[in-house]
Amino acid sequence: MAIIENGFARRAFFRRFAIALRFAPALFLLLPAWKVAAAQVSNAASPTPAEMPGASITLGDAVVSLNGPWKFHTGDDPRWAQPDFDDSSWETVDLTPPPGAHDSDVGLTGYVPGWGARGHSGYFGYAWYRLRVSASAPPGETLALCGPFYVDYAYQVFVDGKLLGGVGDFSKRPPTAYNIHLPKIYALSETSGSVSSGSEGSMLIAVRAWMGPWALGLPDAGGIHIAPALGTTAGAESLYHIQWSEMIKGYVVDASEGVLFLLLAGMVCTLIPFDRSDPAYRWLAAALVLIALARANQAVFFWWQFESVQGFELATIVLFVPLSLGAWTLAWCSWLRLREYAWMPKVAGIATVLYIAMESLRRSWFYGDFPHWVNALTGLGITVIRLLFALFTCWIIFRGLMQESREKWLTLASIVLISIGLFASELSMLHIPGIWFPFGVGVSRTEYAYAGFDVVFFALLLQRLFSFARERSTLTPAASER
Repeated sequence: MAIIENGFARRAFFRRFAIALRFAPALFLLLPAWKVAAAQVSNAASPTPAEMPGASITLGDAVVSLNGPWKFHTGDDPRWAQPDFDDSSWETVDLTPPPGAHDSDVGLTGYVPGWGARGHSGYFGYAWYRLRVSASAPPGETLALCGPFYVDYAYQVFVDGKLLGGVGDFSKRPPTAYNIHLPKIYALSETSGSVSSGSEGSMLIAVRAWMGPWALGLPDAGGIHIAPALGTTAGAESLYHIQWSEMIKGYVVDASEGVLFLLLAGMVCTLIPFDRSDPAYRWLAAALVLIALARANQAVFFWWQFESVQGFELATIVLFVPLSLGAWTLAWCSWLRLREYAWMPKVAGIATVLYIAMESLRRSWFYGDFPHWVNALTGLGITVIRLLFALFTCWIIFRGLMQESREKWLTLASIVLISIGLFASELSMLHIPGIWFPFGVGVSRTEYAYAGFDVVFFALLLQRLFSFARERSTLTPAASER
């Protein structure tokens, strides 16, 4: 009787567990749609552009984009922050975005190409932007400046030669860069004595930008992509909150994916006691944890300021991505019980180690330390290794098609959906669209694929869980008869 009662209790536990998790992946499918709906609210409150310089702006509770034209110069000199510096020989840069312009990642509005697309292709390092503004605030109001929302990859902002702040650590050379778009707001009432409440005055706004070498492969990288904005404190705070809303909705799916992958890893671990000799569950749990960390680190990097660009490279690009490819390859081989190919774990392990080593050599901390042929060779090696993993995946899918089981189609659908995200760069090389912008918000191919994977893989695990429960229920009466 004790054995029967334990079997009933175990089945009741799994039933409650399945009910609790049944709708979690389905809710994740709604997140891309939520991003689209939130974008319509943000786009309706975008700042009004203004042509500079020489324009006299009277500000109510409003905010105005400082699109320029700005004076621009590459290089670095502290004197360029001073209002009396003669910048008449500098080139001019207009930061006015075309109607409906947005970045190619998450759909941040007001995006313009950087200095790489403005005659400075291949340049990295420091550059300065300068703009003279005449502005007046209503009586009783104070002014505030919203910093440039999108800068490659660090910046400082000065008003009349006084440093207001910035994004990134400029205490050493080169600076330490963090995320590339972070909302910032700076009060001007105590900074610029020439602009006071109820009166008109002028100020010199200077932005010192710095870009590291890691962005050289991007044709429009460099400097300011979304212009600063000037307004009353109330107007600037409203824009500040809108920008944070864009940031949150841009990466909330990445954070949610990380949470759901971890939940699925926990569900996989509940299957281990049923068959401790099967390594598939351990490999699947490891693969899910690795991909959860890779996705969640997107949100960590862009929402906070404690992970540098180099830290993101090390964690996500050098470690999580190669380890995920290796773990998923071994997980699917074990799940489909392809044990006649004993060489697979060794080959996948060696390929993963080589992938990590080659990727680390190509990161920004080694830039300029090796000849060009070394960088080209490591890049080719990474391409070959990724294609090798892609071939392994195709072979696993082919072997899965040859098998006969009730889990066959759920397994194959799970492999295909997770592989769409794992081999996103290869799919883009085939000119398969990687991101769509309904209503100006970016919804990526990987986000849709991972959302579908969560639902299908959850159904697969649930089917396996019920299969184990049925096996236990058939064994329990025989055990009680003995």
